[in-house]
Amino acid sequence: MSSNATSPADLASDALLEKIRERNSVLDRFFYDVDAITQEEARLLDPWQAVEGSIIIVPPTGGGSLVPCASVEDFAANGGAGVKVLAIAGVGSSALGSAAFARNVADALGQPVAAVVSGYGMSDLITEAFSGAFFFGALNQFRHLFEKFDRPVEPPRSANEAISLEAMTAPPRHRNDIETVVELLTDERFTFRLLTGHSKGNLVASEALYAIRRDKPERLRDLARDLVIITVSASITMPREFRQVIDVIGRLDWFGKMNSTWMGLPEVVWAGAWHDTSRRNWHHLPVEKVIRHVVELYRLSI
Repeated sequence: MSSNATSPADLASDALLEKIRERNSVLDRFFYDVDAITQEEARLLDPWQAVEGSIIIVPPTGGGSLVPCASVEDFAANGGAGVKVLAIAGVGSSALGSAAFARNVADALGQPVAAVVSGYGMSDLITEAFSGAFFFGALNQFRHLFEKFDRPVEPPRSANEAISLEAMTAPPRHRNDIETVVELLTDERFTFRLLTGHSKGNLVASEALYAIRRDKPERLRDLARDLVIITVSASITMPREFRQVIDVIGRLDWFGKMNSTWMGLPEVVWAGAWHDTSRRNWHHLPVEKVIRHVVELYRLSI
């Protein structure tokens, strides 16, 4: 038998993946403003080329086509040093949803945005938003609740040193999206001025920042001086070093509130908006308008 023959298991796997791709498309179109991405651009976002943890350079509308990057090195080779904004989409997102969220942010700011692909669609919606996100968020909230009791020093340098509460409660860093965000924010070739996420994307951002705080505290302090954080549709606790964290949520967004770990009042509450950002839905959160409003309100220089 030829080694290239397709087995029944392969056929079943292909059929399952095709169903997942179809569901991804449905979720992306519901949660994100996919009409902001052209058909030609969408064809570049084949899930096999833009998987979780990959990066997409997304220029503003009319500013050229987006550029999928398989790694941080690819990002650097494609002009990543000139990108100042990092965006992470959330629940239900695949490469298309990630690019759509980033395009809204890029249009608001008039500059390219680096989108980190944070999910693969329906599987993320079920396993992360309804279980993983709550568990992820619970770890996040528990750690920060007791943060003031943690030792304000660098992480232990040897096995003989006491283990801090933060280290004990930190989730494992095996997720590709978290690792990519850590790599981007700790690479001195890049200078990001804005970090923004939607829904679960804010959890990814938070855990990446806490990982940097644990492993490279000096780098975190450097980031905190200039990096602005805007959370969209889920208020997530960020390291206390960051003084400019602006939480935005829709007034109707019970889902985002349920997934939030920060219990304070958000800085911006958008009237008539739910969790989704697609212009096809009357209750959507208009990301472009929201980002522009926040930048003007807080006089941000991005």
